[in-house]
Amino acid sequence: MTDCGIRFLQRGHRDTDSGPLYPRGMDAINKAKLMDGRKLAERVLLGATAKVERIRQATGITPSLATVLVGNDPASVTYTRMKRKRCQDVGIKPVRIELPHDTTTETLVATVEQLAADPSIHGILIQHPVPQPIDKRAAFEAIPVEKDVDGVTSATLGRVILGMPAFASCTPAGIMRLLAEYNVNLDGAYAVVMGRSPILGRPMASMLINAHATVTLCHSRTHALPTIVRGADVVIAAIGHPHFVQGGWIKVGAVVIDAGYNEGNVGDVDFDGAIEPASLITPVPGGVGPMTIATLINQTTDAAAMQLGISL
Repeated sequence: MTDCGIRFLQRGHRDTDSGPLYPRGMDAINKAKLMDGRKLAERVLLGATAKVERIRQATGITPSLATVLVGNDPASVTYTRMKRKRCQDVGIKPVRIELPHDTTTETLVATVEQLAADPSIHGILIQHPVPQPIDKRAAFEAIPVEKDVDGVTSATLGRVILGMPAFASCTPAGIMRLLAEYNVNLDGAYAVVMGRSPILGRPMASMLINAHATVTLCHSRTHALPTIVRGADVVIAAIGHPHFVQGGWIKVGAVVIDAGYNEGNVGDVDFDGAIEPASLITPVPGGVGPMTIATLINQTTDAAAMQLGISL
């Protein structure tokens, strides 16, 4: 692992359906600090269900999402299955594309181009990581912006940086919705983002900047990281190491977003240490993960509506 919480984004988040929301018997005061991603995700998915029905009624067409899986990595198989199940739950048609482990970059790109040209496909998701030596960036760039519901292309990132409409990377977009749900005022706030992934840290920093926060983007080579974090009003951890962020790093009253997921159902933040000084904190499981998938599903419905000329 280099930095930037790549494992979380590449492997997905498994906490949508399982595990307690309140870790380790917290008292009522601490429960009040939790940012409940599951409840918000349920509302987002209900809204997506209603949008799918409006699209069907207006056009007779069912929105669809193609999930492209290369190889048979057990975790990736599980995550694509979970995404297809979420599609079915809201009425989206999941299109399952599975390619062998020895697929070449050229074959993967050609597959994506076929999906891009198919008007019955409204969103395309390439499950990552893809096996080496596939050039994942070449595969991502074959996805047209209007079908990039996972927010992985350079064109999408550019639009996010400039504050233009886009189907943004699902995890940072889900985090922004979670912050809004809990009335976190970002205007003038100092935010520290740990992790510089092009599909998490970098778009996250840009979204915060566009919301008028002052942002420091950190990574594994950042010097004096604890000192930087101690000044933050909002901390977003996507560093890819369990319990990396210590409770002593958190300023009293800070909002802590744990965008990590590691073996043993633990995040990148030492939850027990951070919950005391924090004013709000996302649990793992039950925080960011459900919002990531709900955002993907919601953006797929919006992509279908745009392609079909439907106003939602």
